[in-house]
Amino acid sequence: MPENKIVLGTRGSDLARAQTRLVEQKLRGAFPTLSVETRIIKTRGDKSPNEPIDSRAGRKGLFTGEIEEALRRHEVDVGVHSAKDLPSDSLPDLEICGTLPRADVGDVLLMKREGSLHDFPAGAKIGTGSVRRKHQLLWKRPDLHILELRGNVPTRLRKFVESDWDAIVLARAGLERLGYDLSQCILKIEAESLNLEHLAVADFLPAGGQGIIALESRRDDTAVMNCMRTINHLPTFSCLGAEREFLRLLQVDCNAPVGVLATIESDAMQLRAQVFREDEKPRMGELRASVQEHQPKAIAKMLHATMYGES
Repeated sequence: MPENKIVLGTRGSDLARAQTRLVEQKLRGAFPTLSVETRIIKTRGDKSPNEPIDSRAGRKGLFTGEIEEALRRHEVDVGVHSAKDLPSDSLPDLEICGTLPRADVGDVLLMKREGSLHDFPAGAKIGTGSVRRKHQLLWKRPDLHILELRGNVPTRLRKFVESDWDAIVLARAGLERLGYDLSQCILKIEAESLNLEHLAVADFLPAGGQGIIALESRRDDTAVMNCMRTINHLPTFSCLGAEREFLRLLQVDCNAPVGVLATIESDAMQLRAQVFREDEKPRMGELRASVQEHQPKAIAKMLHATMYGES
């Protein structure tokens, strides 16, 4: 392990800090004498919260680029990321060297009325900042009016409470890591009581890496790499590898209208994907393969070939 200290680099949002505290706890549990320091880094996405991110080029590195530059300058030893924010292409000098156990992958519909997605009247207003969620919502309810919702989780909740919108969609993992109790059907936000529906994962496949905290370090920093591997959750790491490879093969990142989810049970990985095109129903794919016989990237390639007729 590093001699006596490790510096974690993270964004300054409440969620990013909460996720970094989870990493700190894991490190201190594994290495009681290790000093762990956190450095807050402002990313392009934090500096320009209203910057358009519809294009793939504009989305890449929006919340990760400055942290990666700090790694290269040796200002931090490990970048702590929401895995879904990382571009799918690997970097020659940096590497994802570990993950924490994955949180719940599902999306939550927060509503100002009782009921469910299917109960909304035609033209109901639903906010989301995700192109994937927009396509999924319109696939199930083409009569809905989808509105752009940006900002960190507390900002999105505040905007929703102050708006005339009917509902918004957020990741369950982020809400729970911020301390919100989703065990009941009511979520208290300020003076507002919001109803919630857990959207079916079968229809609302998550973004690649959703619910995963990814740890990134310099490839040549053997001590830090080994330290991160000690706290790495291998099943989550393998699932992330498969999801990222599938996105790479599509040449897209998490801002694309793609849902992809890998799960492992016994010695088998199940990889499911949902790819949307404009004005089309999603192309669906599913594959199950032995993790003893196939690497995660190979399983992703197999699913991609199955869906797109490639050998």
